[in-house]
Amino acid sequence: MMLEFHNIAFIPLILGVVEVFKGVGLPKRFLPLLSLSLGILAGIFYVYPDDLRSGVIVGIVYGLSASGLYSGTKNSLEKNNRQ
Repeated sequence: MMLEFHNIAFIPLILGVVEVFKGVGLPKRFLPLLSLSLGILAGIFYVYPDDLRSGVIVGIVYGLSASGLYSGTKNSLEKNNRQ
């Protein structure tokens, strides 16, 4: 299983799609689950369409990375606003 550099573009793409769903009113508690689901779908259907296990593992990495990118940025901005 080898991650290619261009597939990392899925992380901001997932983040953008999650933001769209957030904008249309999806409750915030479901956003990490949506991020994880989108990552798994990308991993299975695009990155590793011939290897389900690798697709799921890579998808989990993408989904959790997008979720962490969102929460890390949000926490940093909130911390700067408090100072």
